[in-house]
Amino acid sequence: MIHMTTTSNAAAVQLADIEAIKQVVASVQASQQAKDPAAFLAHFHPDALWTTAHGKVLIGRDAISEFTWKVLPDASWDGDVTYEVTHVHFLRPDVAAVKVSQVYHPAEGVGDEGTPLYVMTKQADGRWLLTACQNTAVHRD
Repeated sequence: MIHMTTTSNAAAVQLADIEAIKQVVASVQASQQAKDPAAFLAHFHPDALWTTAHGKVLIGRDAISEFTWKVLPDASWDGDVTYEVTHVHFLRPDVAAVKVSQVYHPAEGVGDEGTPLYVMTKQADGRWLLTACQNTAVHRD
């Protein structure tokens, strides 16, 4: 479900913003698939807060960068990964809470799932950046 305002102009702006947000998420997916830290980090606000699926808290793009350069290039999955925006809620016109379905598809067997929450902020130049993110693993019963 996507929350929208009632005026047609505001709705059109929100639709454009939703598409821009989806593009960021698609680019995050592509950077994960390629195991490309530079492409991944390009989407973070300098003062971003990131909590990994295992609860490691990283504050600021420098800390996120240090962690990402350690883990992403050597990530051990052998299939692909998909990210799908499942919900966007605009907290303000320039702040969106974005729920994502994240699935790792291994070459064999069942992959891991995650349900990240990205709080994204729209910059003065119109770009949407990841600002406060919680990457939550899904545990199967």
